[in-house]
Amino acid sequence: MTKKETNNNSREDLILEDYYHLSIQVSLNGLSFCILDSIGKKIVRTGSQRYSSRLNPFEAEKELKSFIKAEGITDYAFSEVVVVHRNDLFSLVPKVLFDPGELPNYLKYNAKILANDLLEYDEIPSFDLMNVYVPFVNINNTIYDFFGDFEFKHHGTVLIESLLGSAAGSNEAVCYAYVTPEELDLIVLQQKKLVFYNNFTYNTPEGFLYYILFTMEQLELDTEEAKLRVFGSIEEGDELFDLCQEYIQNVSLYLPDLPAELSGEGIEFQHNYLEINAL
Repeated sequence: MTKKETNNNSREDLILEDYYHLSIQVSLNGLSFCILDSIGKKIVRTGSQRYSSRLNPFEAEKELKSFIKAEGITDYAFSEVVVVHRNDLFSLVPKVLFDPGELPNYLKYNAKILANDLLEYDEIPSFDLMNVYVPFVNINNTIYDFFGDFEFKHHGTVLIESLLGSAAGSNEAVCYAYVTPEELDLIVLQQKKLVFYNNFTYNTPEGFLYYILFTMEQLELDTEEAKLRVFGSIEEGDELFDLCQEYIQNVSLYLPDLPAELSGEGIEFQHNYLEINAL
């Protein structure tokens, strides 16, 4: 793709400098964004929108267009745009076994794919893994129409790489639960190695707890000793947190620090974790 001209808006408050970076997370349950001043290393804006019900990709595209316009995102000129696709249409493949000509075979047992689906992959070099997934093609087309050339990746890639960079080299397995309304990502790390990663959709607190307990059982993690670190749309004292504490002894909030080189007054990093780490 060839980079197109940034939107030539005639508004007086248009920001002409193109040293801003944009990341947008898109899913069928909602979307969020982050704008970074790449010179001052400061996060200047964040925003999000949750849908009242799960949309189909075409409805999500319509919402994205309205959201970009309503939030005034096109008032900025961007030198870099990153889209994070959040969905459960993915499969992790060891790099040594990876063949780019076999993408459908990696996904067909884990996800329902159609003959005309575009299949892509991210490399996760720290673990010698490839993340094969299905991006939202119509969302990509919309982003290109607004901003020109851009980069995109799967949200699992962002989560795994960012947690690896911040996790201590503990001999014990640590289970990280990244929580958003209706979605749960579980990542288990041990000695800087990836033990487990998966994405789940839940409708009730009991369903949320079930996925955590079942995963711990399959990995033979003792609920009396194993560490569960939860972050995202979850706080101490809410229903999900309290339910976890009833069945798991060692539960605490994971409060990631904003990357040392960045600043952002009033930014709640754990609520914008994916967008900020994608920059």
